[in-house]
Amino acid sequence: MQQRIVVKIGSSSLTSDAGGLNPAPIAYFAAELARLQQNGHEVVLVTSGAVAAGFSFLGYKTRPKLLHEKQAAASVGQALLMRAYQEAFHQYGIGAAQILLTRDDFTSRKRVSNATATMEELLRRGFIPIINENDTVSVDEIKFGDNDTLSALVANLLKAGQLIIITDTDGLYTDDPRKNKDARRIERVDEISDELYRIAGGSGSSVGTGGMRSKIEAARIAMRGGIPVFVGRATEPGDLGTAAEGNGRGTYFSAADHTLSIKKQWVGFHSVPQGKVTVDRGAEQALLSGGKSLLPAGVTAVEGDFHPGDVIEVCGEDGSVIGRGVANYVAWQLQAVMGLGTGEIQRRVEVPRIEVIHRDEWVTLQAYRASHNTQLPL
Repeated sequence: MQQRIVVKIGSSSLTSDAGGLNPAPIAYFAAELARLQQNGHEVVLVTSGAVAAGFSFLGYKTRPKLLHEKQAAASVGQALLMRAYQEAFHQYGIGAAQILLTRDDFTSRKRVSNATATMEELLRRGFIPIINENDTVSVDEIKFGDNDTLSALVANLLKAGQLIIITDTDGLYTDDPRKNKDARRIERVDEISDELYRIAGGSGSSVGTGGMRSKIEAARIAMRGGIPVFVGRATEPGDLGTAAEGNGRGTYFSAADHTLSIKKQWVGFHSVPQGKVTVDRGAEQALLSGGKSLLPAGVTAVEGDFHPGDVIEVCGEDGSVIGRGVANYVAWQLQAVMGLGTGEIQRRVEVPRIEVIHRDEWVTLQAYRASHNTQLPL
C-alpha cells in the first residue's frame, strides 16, 4: 500500500568512527529511498551526521565535546552532508531539499505550520525533504537523541503512515546481544513499559548521540500520534522496502489504540512548559487511570510563573513527570488555593473554571503504577 514514510538515518550509519562521510552508505540509502519513491511512496528523510561529517575537516581527532566546537563542526558538516545527498539522489532524477529545524520551531504553531506547508509542497513536486536539526544555533540538539525524537515529531506533523528508524543493530533485544548469547530480539511492541526503558542502552557509537533508549522514546511519541514504527537495520538492497512492508530486520512498534489529536500532540510533545506542579498520589491515580481533571485539592507544590492558557508539567510524588496540560490558573492563584476544596477556592480566588487542568486539555506521558510495580497501558 502506498503511503507517506519518514525515514531516519543516524550518524553511525553514514560516517566512520574517525569522522567524515562514508560515500558507500550515502549511495546505498539514496538508492533505497529512490526505490521507495518509485514504488509510489512519499518519502521524507530525517538525517543526522552533520557534526560527525565535519569535525575531522576542522582538525579534531575525535568528536568534539564543547558546544561551540560541535556547532563549528556542524556548520562545515551540514554543507558536506547535503552535497553528498543531492549528488546521490541526482542519479535517480530526484531533487533533494534541505530543511533545518530547532526545538523552538516546534513550540511555535506558526513556525511549525510554515515548515509543514513547505514539506507538503516539496512532496507534491516529487522532492525528498531532508531534515536535520540546526546544530549551529541549537543548544537542545546536543541533548536531542541523535534526531530520533525529531523524526517522530516530523512524522506526526506530516501524518505519516510509517516511521522507519535505521540503526546499526537489528532491533531491540532483551539484553545486550554482544554480551549475552541468550538475548533475544523483541519482534513487536504494543505498549511502551518501564521494562523496555530499563533494557535500552546508552549511545551506541563514538560518532552518534542516540542509543536505543532515545529510539524507544521516539517510538512512544509516534505511537501516540497513531504512527507505527520500525527500528532496525538496513544494509542490503531492498531492506527499506522490506521494512516498510512489515518484514524488516528489527522491532516493530504498533500504533496506539487511542491516538492524540493535533492539539494534544502539541501540548504533550511540542510545547515548552511554563511551570510545574506536583500532585499527591490520589491525584496522580485520578489523572492517569481515572480519566479525571486535576483539581487544586490534589496539588502539593507549584513552580514557575504561568498564566491561564500556558502549558505546565505535572509531576508525581517521586518527582517524575506524569503528563502535561493547559493551566486555568495564574501560578500565584494556584499557590494560594492548592490543597483546598472547591468552596474555599471560590471564596479566595476568581478563576474561569475550578479545574487546574481539564481532562480535555491533559496529555498523559507516563502510566500510573498502582503498586509501583504494575504497568498499565498508556
